[in-house]
Amino acid sequence: MIVWLNGASGAGKSTAARHLLDLLPGSTLYDPELVGGELRLMLPAARLAQIGDYQDLPSWRRLVVDTAAALLNEVPGPLITPMPLLRQDYRDEIFGGLASRRVPVRHVLLHAEETILRERAGRAGRTGGPAGDTAARQRAHLESYEDALGWLKQDAHVIDTARLTPRETAERVAEAVRTGAGACDIVQTPEPTAETLAAGVLLFDDADRVLLVDPTYKPGWEFPGGVVEPGEPPARAGLREVTEELGIRLRSAPRLLVLDWEPPVPPGFGGLRMLFDGGRLAGEQIRDLLLPGPELRDWRFATEEEAADMLPPVRWNRLRWALRAREQGRPLNLEAGVPVG
Repeated sequence: MIVWLNGASGAGKSTAARHLLDLLPGSTLYDPELVGGELRLMLPAARLAQIGDYQDLPSWRRLVVDTAAALLNEVPGPLITPMPLLRQDYRDEIFGGLASRRVPVRHVLLHAEETILRERAGRAGRTGGPAGDTAARQRAHLESYEDALGWLKQDAHVIDTARLTPRETAERVAEAVRTGAGACDIVQTPEPTAETLAAGVLLFDDADRVLLVDPTYKPGWEFPGGVVEPGEPPARAGLREVTEELGIRLRSAPRLLVLDWEPPVPPGFGGLRMLFDGGRLAGEQIRDLLLPGPELRDWRFATEEEAADMLPPVRWNRLRWALRAREQGRPLNLEAGVPVG
C-alpha cells in the first residue's frame, strides 16, 4: 500500500510523515522528490528548460510508479509519500499506474486555509527554508492548490491540519488508513506485456457530437471501449465495454470505421486499435447513462473541434480519421495514424 499525503506547501506533510513511521508498523518513507532530483542531474539542460517542474516529465511520473512497486518488493509497506500532486491528469497517470501493479492507494489531503499556509511558509523562510522558495513561487503554488481544491476534496480523505500538531495529524492519518478512508478504487488494468487489440465505440447525439469519457486511471479523455479479451470478437468486445462503462445496450453490432496499427513506444507495446460506429443515442439512453465510479468520472458530448482540446494527440488523430470514414461510408486502414492502401 502507498499512503499519499497530498496538500500545499506548509500543510504539514513531511512532519506528519515522520510521525506516521512510528504509527504504521512496517512503513517506509518514500519521497518522489528524490527521483526528480536525480532526473535533473541526468537530463540535458535543454530538456529541463522545456518544463516548469520535474512533475511535468513523463519519465518522473513513470519512475514514481516503478520505484514504488520496486520498494514494496523490498519492504513490507506501507509507503508514506508526502508529495503535492495538484494536477488531476498526473494523479490519474500515477495512481492508475500503481493500480495496474496492484498497489492500493490511500489518498489523504492535509488541508489548511491560505492564511495559515502563508504564515507557515513565512516561518520556514525565516528559519532557512528550501532554497529558491521565493514569495512569487509560493504565490503560484498556492494558486495552483486553490485551483485543484475542487477535485482534491472529492478524490481524497481531507484532514484539516490548522489546529493539529504534527503528531495529531499523523494519528488522524493512521486512523483513516486503518478504516479504509481515502481508498482509490481505480480499475486495475494489468500492464500489457505484448501488443494488444483494443476496440472503441463512437456514440453520437442528434447534433452528431461524439461521446467522450474521462477515465480515472489515465490522463486525458477517451472513447468508450477497452482491450479485447483473448478469443473475443472485437465488435462484441466494443458492445460489452459500452454496456459495462455506460449501462447502454446497443441493439446491433457497430460498424467498423478505423483500424489503426499503433507502433510500440516504450514503455508501451502498441498494437491494433479499432473504432466502431455505435450510431446515435436516443434521448432516454442519454438520460440513463451510468458511470462506474472506480473507472470513469465524467462524460460529455463534444464537437470535433472540442475533442481536439480534450483527447491526447494519438487518439485525436484516430477520431479525426474515423469521422472522415463515417462521412464517406467506408472503413479506413491506418498505420501509425496514417491511411494506407
